[in-house]
Amino acid sequence: MTLLVFMGSGETAPAMVKTHREVFAAAAGGSAVMLDTPFGFQANADDLIVKTRQYFKESVGTPVEVASWRRADESTADHERALALVSQASWVFAGPGSPTYALRQWRGTAIPEALLDVAHRGGTLVFGSAAAVTAGTHAIPVYEIYKVGAEPEWETGLDMLGALTGLRAAIVPHYNNAEGRNYDTRFCFLGESRLAVLEAELPADTGILGVDEHTAAVIDVTARTLTVTGLGSVTVRRHGASTAFATGAVVALDEIEALLTGTAAVSRGGAQIDLPSAGDGTADGEDAGTGERVLDSVRAEADAARESFDAAFAGRDSDGCVAAVLQLEAAIRAWSTDTLDSDDADYARRVLRALIVRLGQLAAAGTRDPREVVGPFVELALELRARARAAKDFATSDLVRDRLTDAGAEVRDTPDGATWGLREPE
Repeated sequence: MTLLVFMGSGETAPAMVKTHREVFAAAAGGSAVMLDTPFGFQANADDLIVKTRQYFKESVGTPVEVASWRRADESTADHERALALVSQASWVFAGPGSPTYALRQWRGTAIPEALLDVAHRGGTLVFGSAAAVTAGTHAIPVYEIYKVGAEPEWETGLDMLGALTGLRAAIVPHYNNAEGRNYDTRFCFLGESRLAVLEAELPADTGILGVDEHTAAVIDVTARTLTVTGLGSVTVRRHGASTAFATGAVVALDEIEALLTGTAAVSRGGAQIDLPSAGDGTADGEDAGTGERVLDSVRAEADAARESFDAAFAGRDSDGCVAAVLQLEAAIRAWSTDTLDSDDADYARRVLRALIVRLGQLAAAGTRDPREVVGPFVELALELRARARAAKDFATSDLVRDRLTDAGAEVRDTPDGATWGLREPE
């Protein structure tokens, strides 16, 4: 079985663990190798390698070796070592970074052919985010457009998708990105207007394959099917019209090709087609061992933990508060291997610190309902007050009421007798 996998983001996040495990289970026997090229220019490249290897070893359960190819002008010996590792691999991964940097370091070298050889041997290629962009006919220069402000234009892609399947498409990860909040960052941070400009420049026989964040398009090259896994959808777009396939969908590549080339109608406005689900019924975002839900970012995990904490705090449930804090701490640890560049981890840590502070406040105040503690004393005082009132000793009755008020117990006289409550502390 030859698999070609494109991940829209989160390739080293908890939400994609199940997909990675299933892909490894289907892969042919042999070594697992990652290429570090897409992020090879980054100052923290060594740290990213450590985090990525930790993720695959500890979360996915498969150790990976590193084929280091950070620059095209490195020594021949270094390149040959990397190629030797790839030549022995049955599974090769490349992920986040800069698509155009990766293209510059790979184009005109032996790397593209070495990767295709892995597939021709029945192996598996997994491309996440930046690396996925390089594998289509055309590649989005994400950094140059989104970060630098360059005019939208395509780079020539490596077209590994076309070489293995015959599909002609530009691959667009981060398809449903909402990072911009109040401005459009969908479609790999381009937004609709810039994607439309680029789309108009594509050849007539070429379309767009969009992969949502924390979602994978798993292409079985041999069976000629595409299976959608993860939290989102895979979208086929042509001339502004889209057909989206939800997670669990299994689609024939012939149908994808017909949509890409315009020989089959596509749905206007991104209508969703739900096809029969393949797999065990466990959605991505659930831990394969426990079935516990994993959300699509550590920010979402932090918000969920805070909501749980608030409910427990309101109910004076100390165990629930502790559970929410531990839940968030575990999520921060699980997401520590995610290579996505965002401030979500800092946000989650701020929430965690705030919850710990509130937990301390709860400990200082105590979780027992103060009415239970002072109730017998207040009830005794009210009984004495009732006797004073019955004896028309209103001075004593008022004194008892005033002293209770000073102590924080508000007394209300009703036709059915006196009631009381405690004032909230200011």
